[in-house]
Amino acid sequence: MSQAYWIFWTLTALCLVFTAWGALGLWQQHLDPRRKALAKRLKTATAVGSSGPSEPGLKLRSRRRLSQWAWLEQWLQSWRAAQALDHFLQQTGLSLTVAQTLAMTALLWVLSMALGIGLGWPMVLSWAVAGLALLVLAAFLQHRRSQRMVQMGQALPDALDLIARSMQAGHAFTSALQVAAKDCAPPLSQELRAVFEEINFGVSTTQALQALSHRVASEDVQYFVVAVVIQSETGGNLAEVLKNTAQLIRERQKIAGVVRVLSAEGRISAVILSLLPFALAAAMSLLNPAFISKLWTDPLGLQLVYFSLVLMGIGILWMWKMIQIRV
Repeated sequence: MSQAYWIFWTLTALCLVFTAWGALGLWQQHLDPRRKALAKRLKTATAVGSSGPSEPGLKLRSRRRLSQWAWLEQWLQSWRAAQALDHFLQQTGLSLTVAQTLAMTALLWVLSMALGIGLGWPMVLSWAVAGLALLVLAAFLQHRRSQRMVQMGQALPDALDLIARSMQAGHAFTSALQVAAKDCAPPLSQELRAVFEEINFGVSTTQALQALSHRVASEDVQYFVVAVVIQSETGGNLAEVLKNTAQLIRERQKIAGVVRVLSAEGRISAVILSLLPFALAAAMSLLNPAFISKLWTDPLGLQLVYFSLVLMGIGILWMWKMIQIRV
């Protein structure tokens, strides 16, 4: 069988893997029952909060720049995918624009391809290495985003208790937000300060909190926003509601901690099994280059590499799915 045959089936398998990955992400983003319930509640609250004729709305919020060049900025603003990427970068907490991220991605791709061509690798293998480099970059950004969300989730219960105590001491909700923004740790303090400034600028409390839940991809923050929005519609003791919400978030974090401990062995095994083949290949390249070079100089070796990479990708995706336990 020709090399083109194996190239075709390798690319087909990669497309199927990435299609499954994308479908999983779309399901979690749009079809997850819990996320849909929260989005429906926030959408209803936003519609109620913006019904007044003099409501300033979210138009008072400054728009993030996607590029330092005006011509590229105008084009990126009209591109929906660029808006989604900017939202993702905002959640990572990094001071990167969409244009800088796209330039970094293109540079990483070119350097990876140049490395593969310079070492005499086949074109398909060079493309695979370039794609792996982009996946590493995406994994790094996702890790930064996840770490930022974890930091916010850990600081949120104490911040809610502080807001509740401030309100019991006589502060309004807005001034209690300012107190919490001064005393709690970043990055949560930055987000609470942004909410306080938007409310002072004229945005309604409901819309400012809805924007907070949009900026921060954290279910704990969404619970806080939903609790405040419901209280603003139905009335009641907001301080008590915030205390109960803080207690609920603490209990969820305790359960999540137990789940992480129980699944630690599986996660470590997944990492070791994912990295072990590449580590062994690197070690054999140093110890016996002539032996390992058969993998990319011999046609049968190339077929084994392509088939192994596809199976490894499926296995990594499968293990990642197994250790993702939602609380």
